Amino acid sequence: MIKKNTFVALVLWLICFSVIAQEKIRVACVGNSITYGSGISNRDKNSYPAQLQNMLGDSYDVMNFGHSGATLLKNSSNPYWKTKAYTDALASEPNIVLIKLGTNDSKAPNRPIYKEFESNYEELISSFSRLPSKPRIILLLPLPSFSTDTSQIYDAVIQKNIIPMIRHVAYQNKLEVVNLHSLFIDNPALFPDKIHPSSIGATVIAARLYETITQGTDHKFNIFPKIKEAITVSNFHGYECADFTFEGRNCKVVKPKVTAKDHPWVWRARFWGHEPQNDIALLERGFHVVYCDVAELFGNAEAISLWNKFYALMQKNGLAKKVALEGMSRGGVYVYNWALANPEKVACIYADAPVLDLKSWPGKKRNAGGKEPWEDFKKDYNLTEEQANNFSNSPLDNAAKIARLGFPMLHVVGDADDVVPIAENTTPFEEEIKANGGNITLIHKPGIGHHPHSLPNPTRITDFILKATGQKVNFATIAAPGSEYRSGAGWTKDKDWWAQHENIDSLLDAEKNLDILFLGNSITQGTGGHRGYVTHKPGLTAFNSAFVNLKWECAGISGDKTQNILWRLQNGNYAKARPKVMVIMIGVNNLIAGDSPAEVAAGIKKITDWTSKNMPSTKVLLLGPLPVGLKKDDERRKKYEEVHRLLARQPHSKFNYQQIAEPFMLPNGDLDPLKYGSDGIHLQPEGYKSWAAALRPIINELLR
Repeated sequence: MIKKNTFVALVLWLICFSVIAQEKIRVACVGNSITYGSGISNRDKNSYPAQLQNMLGDSYDVMNFGHSGATLLKNSSNPYWKTKAYTDALASEPNIVLIKLGTNDSKAPNRPIYKEFESNYEELISSFSRLPSKPRIILLLPLPSFSTDTSQIYDAVIQKNIIPMIRHVAYQNKLEVVNLHSLFIDNPALFPDKIHPSSIGATVIAARLYETITQGTDHKFNIFPKIKEAITVSNFHGYECADFTFEGRNCKVVKPKVTAKDHPWVWRARFWGHEPQNDIALLERGFHVVYCDVAELFGNAEAISLWNKFYALMQKNGLAKKVALEGMSRGGVYVYNWALANPEKVACIYADAPVLDLKSWPGKKRNAGGKEPWEDFKKDYNLTEEQANNFSNSPLDNAAKIARLGFPMLHVVGDADDVVPIAENTTPFEEEIKANGGNITLIHKPGIGHHPHSLPNPTRITDFILKATGQKVNFATIAAPGSEYRSGAGWTKDKDWWAQHENIDSLLDAEKNLDILFLGNSITQGTGGHRGYVTHKPGLTAFNSAFVNLKWECAGISGDKTQNILWRLQNGNYAKARPKVMVIMIGVNNLIAGDSPAEVAAGIKKITDWTSKNMPSTKVLLLGPLPVGLKKDDERRKKYEEVHRLLARQPHSKFNYQQIAEPFMLPNGDLDPLKYGSDGIHLQPEGYKSWAAALRPIINELLR
C-alpha cells in the first residue's frame, strides 16, 4: 500500500510534469508526401519535421501531419481535408502551423478547378485559426519539380499558378510565407526522383523553418502609420507596399509580415521590382525594403542630398541606423556615392552587374552607352564633353577610399557582360579594394551577360546581408544530427548517418577504458578503428602502428560539421565512456558548405565549452580542421588559416589546442600530393602516417 505522503508527492510530480509538458511549443507540420518524408532514407529521423525537432530541441514538440498525394483542393481525388492527418493536426492544438500544400494540385486533373483554390486555402487557414490555441500560421510555397511530365506535378504550373495564388491568400490574410521553391531551383541533385527531396534536401527545409520559428521579432512595430505623407497601399509579391511622394520623388516602403528585431532594412537604388527574389527573401526574414527614385541623377550631389533626407525620414520612422544598400547596374554608382558620403550609415553593399566607372557606361569608352544617358550624365555633373571624357569621381576612382570605410561588399557579375564589362568595372574595383584592405566578395556567373540580374536562388546574397546586419543564424552552433545517406561516404550499403552514430555509441558503451577517442568527420573516419559499417579505412594501418600499445577508437562520420559533433556529444555515450584523451578534428565541411571562419570557430567553441563542462576528466586535444586546398593561395586555405587564427585567440585553459599543418606541406606552402587526395581535403595513406606521427608525441604527453 502506497503511503499517504508518497502518494501526495507522486500526484504533485505528475501535475508538475503535466505543466512542463504543456509548456512545450507545439508545431504542426501540415502537408503532403514531402512533409511525410516519402522517398527519404530513414524518414522517421530524416524527414524535415523530424530534423526540425532536433534543431529546435526539447522545448518544442514538432508533429508530422503529412499525407502522401494530398491536395489542398477539396474537390480533387485526394483532398487533405479527408485525411486522418488533418483531423489529428486539428486535435493537436498547435501553437504554430506550417502548411505545405499545393504540389499535387499542379497535376492536370486539378487545373480546371483552380478558381476554388484560394477559397479552399482560406477555409483551411480558418479551421486552424479558430482553434483555442490561436496558432501562428505560416504558409510554405511548394518545392520545385524537376519532372518533365506536363500532366503530373509540373513546375511551370507551380510557378505560374500555384505560387501566385498562395501569395495572394497570404496577402489577404496577412500571413507569413516561406519560399521553399527558390531554395532548390538551382539544385536538382537534391531530388532523386525529381519530385521529393533527399534527406539532405530535408535538412535545407528544416534549417529554413528553424530560422523562421526562432527569429527575434518586434510584433508591435508598424511603419505605415509613421509615414506622414499620403500613401496608397499595393501588393508587392504578397507584401504590403506603401507608395508615396517625398521631396517630389516617388518612394516606396514594403513592410514584412513580422518585423525582425532591430528593424533591419534594404534600400533598392534602382529598377524597382526587377529580379526581386533577394528582396522577397529579406521580407520573409523581417526586413523592410525601401526605394527613393533619383534615377536620372547618376549619384550626383543632388541625389545624395535627396537620399540623405529620405534616410532621415526612415530613421524618424523607426528603421535601423545602418542600411543594406542594393545597387543593380547603374544603381551601383548611386549606392557607392551615397556610402562615401555616409559610411557610418551603411551595413553592407550588394551590387549586381554594377556600373562603377561612368566613362565605361554610359560613357563613350566603348560606344555602348546611349546618347541620352550620356547627355544626362554630363548635365547632372555640369560637365563639358572633354570634362566628361576625363571624369575621375566614379566609384572606381574612389575605390581606395571605399576600401577603408570598413563595410562588406558583395558583387554578383556576369562574366560575359558586354554592357557593363567587369574588366572595366568590378575587376579593377575588386583589385583596388583588396589592395587597400577592404572586404569584398564576388559571385561570378560564367557565360552570363548583363541580364539576368541576381540569382534564381538568392541564398548567398541573402546570407551576406543577414550576416552584415547581425540577423544571420549560425547553424554551426545549433546542435543537429547529420542526414547523410550516400554509399560514397565510405559506409556499408544501407548504413546511413544514424547507423554510424548508433554503431559508435555501442562501441563507446562497451569500452570502459579507452585511452584515445578520435572524433571528427570523414578524415577521422578513415582511421577506421573497430567500426563495423565503414568500408574505407586508409589510415587504419598507420594509426594501429602509432598507437599499438593504447586502446583507441574512431568516432568520425563522413560529412559531419560542428553542429553534428555537438549533437552527437549531447546525445551519445561520449561522456559516459570517459576516454583519457579525445582528439577533435572538425570544421572543414562547414567551410565547404559556405560557413564563414568566424561561424566555424564559434561552432568549435560550442563543442569545447560542452566538453569542458561535461567531460572534465577527459583531456581534449582540439585540432580544428586540417589544412585544405592543394595550393597555398586556394580560397579554402585562406579560410582555414583564418579559422585557426580565431581558434588561437580563444582561451585554452580547459583543453589543449594544436594546429597541425607542417607535416603535410611542401616547402612552397602547397599540400604534398603524396599525402593529400586530388580534392585537397582527404588524406592518402601517407598522409595518415604523417598525421599519426605528429599526434603520437602530443598524446603521449597528455597521457602522462
